[in-house]
Amino acid sequence: MSDTLLVTGASGQFGRLVIKHLLETQGVAPGSIIAASRDTSKLADIAAKGVKTVAADFDDAASLEKAFAGVNRLLIVSTDSLDGTDRRLRQHSAAVAAAKAAGVGHIIYTSMPLPDESLVTFAPDHLGTEKAIKASGLGYTILRNSWYMENLFASIPNALKSGQWFTAAGQGKTAYVTREDLARTAAAVLASSDTSSNTYTLTGVEALSNDEIAALASQIIGKPIQVVHVPDEGLLQGMIAAGVPEFVAPTYLSFDTNTRAGKLATVTGDIEKLTGKAPITLKAFFEATKDAFLAA
Repeated sequence: MSDTLLVTGASGQFGRLVIKHLLETQGVAPGSIIAASRDTSKLADIAAKGVKTVAADFDDAASLEKAFAGVNRLLIVSTDSLDGTDRRLRQHSAAVAAAKAAGVGHIIYTSMPLPDESLVTFAPDHLGTEKAIKASGLGYTILRNSWYMENLFASIPNALKSGQWFTAAGQGKTAYVTREDLARTAAAVLASSDTSSNTYTLTGVEALSNDEIAALASQIIGKPIQVVHVPDEGLLQGMIAAGVPEFVAPTYLSFDTNTRAGKLATVTGDIEKLTGKAPITLKAFFEATKDAFLAA
């Protein structure tokens, strides 16, 4: 592998896993990898493995172009700027522009399923980024990542304690997938020599409703969960009453309305196609994390 590969957001959970899989699964030489972060002090452990680290601030276009210089394949991990403005899209657009200016050959981007149809409040950020990448003229691989299984730590622990899971998702289903499997796939694509432009939807092996997920969690973890179906407004007001900030609550609600509309139910074999290995099931995830769910 002679290409230079750069991972943005390398100090975050996803970025760290991508670098782990570049090194351990893909066998990429540390000297061919660049880990980028706004704060490089958080990358000391990665640097100790021989990986180069650089400062890259999505709000500083000059730092991005400098960081991307000499990079052949670039993974743009979507930022977490969800403040109700278009900041996230501006950040991503700046990264795409910097990649073009720096002469990057291929962009890989972590998007979301059906950004053109999704009811999730931040879907336009992903759709706009995809359009910016395509308009750049650079080669690209767009990875439309389904919801993390780890996201269930935001709901299942409370449901285990109270015995109830309040949801507005109805019988809509989600093809949950682990962060690990998504990062493993991103590493495979980043390390690949494929220069064709493609869009993939990365999902788990099955789509399940919240009723089915609750039943599975109850069976494996050993505590009953009753799913309580509520209207959108009821869930919204319940979240606010529980302390969720009013500007954030509509985004959380949009996850349920999007699920109810069937926008996360697609199941593909793209992870296995790209890596040669199928993602783990939700059953296996619950079995592996049972103690963590009880302790959360």
